[in-house]
Amino acid sequence: MLAAGITLASMLAAAAQTPPADDDPETPAAEETETAPSVNDVDIMKDIDVDKLDWSQLNVDASTLPALAKGSGGPKGASAAETAWSSNANSNGTSAVSVKQSISPFWDTRIGADMRVARQGTATTSELLSEKLANGGSLPQSSGTAWAAITAPGVASIWDKTSVEARVDPGSEQSRLGTSLSKSLPLNEEYSLTLKNDYNLIQQGIVPVPGIVSHPARSYETDQSARLSIADTGTSLIAGQTLSTSDDKWLRKVGAEQKLFDGVTISGSIGETPSGAANKSLSAGFRRSW
Repeated sequence: MLAAGITLASMLAAAAQTPPADDDPETPAAEETETAPSVNDVDIMKDIDVDKLDWSQLNVDASTLPALAKGSGGPKGASAAETAWSSNANSNGTSAVSVKQSISPFWDTRIGADMRVARQGTATTSELLSEKLANGGSLPQSSGTAWAAITAPGVASIWDKTSVEARVDPGSEQSRLGTSLSKSLPLNEEYSLTLKNDYNLIQQGIVPVPGIVSHPARSYETDQSARLSIADTGTSLIAGQTLSTSDDKWLRKVGAEQKLFDGVTISGSIGETPSGAANKSLSAGFRRSW
């Protein structure tokens, strides 16, 4: 830094001794010559004692130079492990808050939490009454579930994708471990068939720990489905069956789904129930991945 300053000062001093250029327009600019330094130039180092200069200003830790150079670049991009938040207000006075963070790009490993946050602070009588009516006669309470999920490839030609998800709900003392195996079969350019098997293990009760006697109840659910998708129309036909430990037979169902626009879909289904009555449903929804 000091050497650069001395060099710059020398250049300025030399420029100060240079006579002004000829303003004759007939003289080409290329023929102008620079005046050589003269012995009569002012010596800018004449009154400076080199031994008294503070050379400690040049003491720089060389290990910090790469970090400074790296940090002096452009703005940093978003980190792959950045936490994603989302929040939506519910009609019963609570807010649905979700958080997700990617742990590793290998097999798309991620963790997160889905929470229902009750409104805090004072509320008017009309607001309390409205919240009670929307929540079945009681004030909404905060709750939440923590989850971890992983998406892995399949095994050879048996299935294409494997998904595993674990959820823990401390409020209701429930935990769930689910596995999904799926395989897509393109029939032609217009039709495709997707086969899917879901297996869920649900445990109700406190997880056994040393020193605490508990008897958690476990139940199982199995869901098998086949989806025929028609690419040009956005229509899907679904057929499947479910079996759980509370039922003694397979319960079959059929349905259809129609994509409208921008993730908005409408779907309807009819299925069997353990009592023998038909279960009919018609719903519309909006779905977006984040």
